Formats: sequence, C-alpha cells, structure tokens
Amino acid sequence: MQRQHTWAETLPQLYDHLWARLIRGVHDRHAPARHPTLATVSTNGMPQARTVVLRSVDKQAATLALYTDIHSDKVSALRANPVAALHVWDASAHLQTRIEAGVTILTGDAAYEHWQRVPEHSRSAYSSGSAPGEPIADSLAYTKTPDQQAFAVLLFHINTIDALHLGPQHRRALFSREDHWAGQWLIP
Repeated sequence: MQRQHTWAETLPQLYDHLWARLIRGVHDRHAPARHPTLATVSTNGMPQARTVVLRSVDKQAATLALYTDIHSDKVSALRANPVAALHVWDASAHLQTRIEAGVTILTGDAAYEHWQRVPEHSRSAYSSGSAPGEPIADSLAYTKTPDQQAFAVLLFHINTIDALHLGPQHRRALFSREDHWAGQWLIP
C-alpha cells in the first residue's frame, strides 16, 4: 500500500512541514533529509556535489549542521566561497527541497560540543592521516586515526528554502530569511 502524502494548503503549514522533515532527517536514518546532496564551488570554479549526513537542525535560528574532515575539498571550497546549497529529494512524497545558505566552518573549541556527540567508532572519519581524496595504491591502503583537530562542523545559515511538489498539480513555494520566512507561492 502506497503512503498518502498531503501537501500543505497554506505557506505557514508548508514551512512547518519542511522543517519537520529536516528535523526527522537528523533522527531517522531512513528519512530522505538524512542524506542531502551538498553543492559547493571548488577552488578552481567547478561545481561539486556530494552526499552528506545531516547532523543537527535549529528551526528557530534557521541553521543546519554537517560534520566533515577539515582536510576535505569541501572545506577548501567553503573557505574560498562560504556559500552552499543542499538538495533533498523525497521520491515517495514527490517533494524536492533546495536550500541556499552561507556557511561557517567551526573547528577546535567551537566544534567540541559536536565532537562529543560523534560515536567512538565513527571518529576515525576525522583523521590526522592523509587527506580525503589523496591517491592510494589499493582500495584499502590507508589508515585513519581519530583526531579532534581534523573535525569540522559546517554550520549552514539558511537564506532560502525552495520546495517543489511534483504531483497531479505541481506546487512550488520559496521561503527566505529576508522576508522573515513568510513565503511566496511560485509557478512550478
């Protein structure tokens, strides 16, 4: 039996619905928002997209957080151009959510509280060894030693949320920090 998804009738309902989906992504590993696609621009000007894990959401502050290795290419890209987009596709709901944000990179003491939330077995993803993306001779020819100094939090200060529902009647809305999240219906 296919789940029925209802589309919010008002902009405030839709705004709350989108945030509820993001919050669910933090706590439910099967939720579509758990693994959004992050888009940045590399230091040589090329678009880059990769799947990431949503780690925290603050609706009141309109922020999201992701974790990464400080040596990753996305950190270099964000240091050069501290803006990014996140994309979430929920196939079962036929709902695309696109988020544009300014990004702050937190490290050291500023990231300590987040580091404490990372399970011991997952900390090796943030390593003092070779940087992610460096060439190796064989698929497992690397070691990773957990290192809090290699851990970074990407804090997204959301500027816009664009929602597109592809159903029998397509609907689209844009919410922006600039208009205090009031929202605007758009032609899909």
